[in-house]
Amino acid sequence: MKRPVKCGGFAAVAFLICSSAALAQSSPAGGSAAAAPAAGSASAGTSKQNLAEDIKLLRKDVRAEKSKIMGAAMGLDEGQAKKFWPIYKDYDRELTKLNDVRLGNIIAYAQNYDKMTDNKADELVNGAIAYRKKRIDLLANTYDKVRAALGSPLGARFLQVEDTLLGLIDLQIQSNLPLMWGPEKGSGKP
Repeated sequence: MKRPVKCGGFAAVAFLICSSAALAQSSPAGGSAAAAPAAGSASAGTSKQNLAEDIKLLRKDVRAEKSKIMGAAMGLDEGQAKKFWPIYKDYDRELTKLNDVRLGNIIAYAQNYDKMTDNKADELVNGAIAYRKKRIDLLANTYDKVRAALGSPLGARFLQVEDTLLGLIDLQIQSNLPLMWGPEKGSGKP
């Protein structure tokens, strides 16, 4: 087994963090097409389509960078890599599906931010909680697969690196979303 790189690739991690901000561009603070009413329906559709394409491309780039960081951190030899990468690619496909749901929840938050109701807030929070539960289940299942294929130490390394990267992405996304408003916004509630 090759000796693992001691995650000195902070430049790559910084790129990953900066790139993930595109997901948050759907927030009201980002002034996105999803949050602001458009002057014309044609330009609104084009603007939303362009934003969707930009997010799609950026997410693809983030996944590629994340894979590079994972590869460097895992330090696998050729035989180990042949076992690991198919498992990781399956994991990444499933994570992408989950992140599609997360993105939909963020867009719904942006679209409803100024007119948030109790019911909508509950729906969005429950959606976020369900996403996190499914993501942790996916991570645990993938750990089990990596552990079965490569042993517990490499399974644990996968989990450490992936959890760290997910945490950094989560932090970047959350730091770009405005906090839910409360009574100070004049919601009309005591």
